Amino acid sequence: MNIYRNWLLASRPWSFSMTLISVSVGAAIAAVDGAFSWPLYLFTLFCMVLLHAATNLLNDYYDVLSGVDFNETSTAMYRPHPLLEGRLESSWVKTVAYVLYGIVAAAGIYLAATRGWIVLVFGLIGVIASVSYTAPPFRYKYKGLGEFSVFLMWGPLMIEGSYFVQRQQLSESAFLVSLPFGALVALVLLVNNLRDMKHDLEKGIQTLPILIGHSNGIRLFLLLLISAYLSVFWMSFMGPLRIWSLMVLLSVPLAFRLLKQMVRKIPFDGDAQTAKLDTAFGALLLTSLIVGGLF
Repeated sequence: MNIYRNWLLASRPWSFSMTLISVSVGAAIAAVDGAFSWPLYLFTLFCMVLLHAATNLLNDYYDVLSGVDFNETSTAMYRPHPLLEGRLESSWVKTVAYVLYGIVAAAGIYLAATRGWIVLVFGLIGVIASVSYTAPPFRYKYKGLGEFSVFLMWGPLMIEGSYFVQRQQLSESAFLVSLPFGALVALVLLVNNLRDMKHDLEKGIQTLPILIGHSNGIRLFLLLLISAYLSVFWMSFMGPLRIWSLMVLLSVPLAFRLLKQMVRKIPFDGDAQTAKLDTAFGALLLTSLIVGGLF
């Protein structure tokens, strides 16, 4: 049983809530527009969770291989890290990650054949972005592009892609709604990189906060967080969202508490707190879409 638990921990299942929300938001918008299939929704969710797990495994593999993650880093202190702790062999972690990518690729080909070739475009972009995150030759996480990639994957790609699987067409509404949630997911990585600036500088890693500076990193955090709420507020009155979407304001106390800490000092668990805020914001947004569709 321990080996299964180690693999589960290595996949970081607590992070899958963001994937669940992105896929569900896209499907919910499609349902509001008149098309929803439970089998398609569950199949899409299954594929995206596998892609997320593969990303996490490969990220850990290359972070350990390159010396970015080691026993004294904050990553090893705030979450289980079976690979770093020697409970999993690195070669197996890499192999399992690519097996998961293979399953996702096969599923993507099936969806492209049954729902339209654009699914394949979404899938290719997602897999390439996932693999290239820390794997050579691109390793763009170490070149200041991690936040943009996270925004793109959990925002427009996943939400618009989920919508397309349901309705077989693209949606301006899905794209617009994907922007605030994608921005909030990107903030998880931004907070992580702000906290780890000293360590990353020592390792020669060029994260976004290192490129733009700590103060500008904090300003960017504030800008994106406030913009996420303002955009939902705007879309609730001007479209495509309905007034129910103001439910997301119920998460403002979480955001305000995090903002106060960020201005003073980056909290050690800032990325975990930001992830909780994302989950609350996304769950409320999803609930508002469902309620709006019913009434």
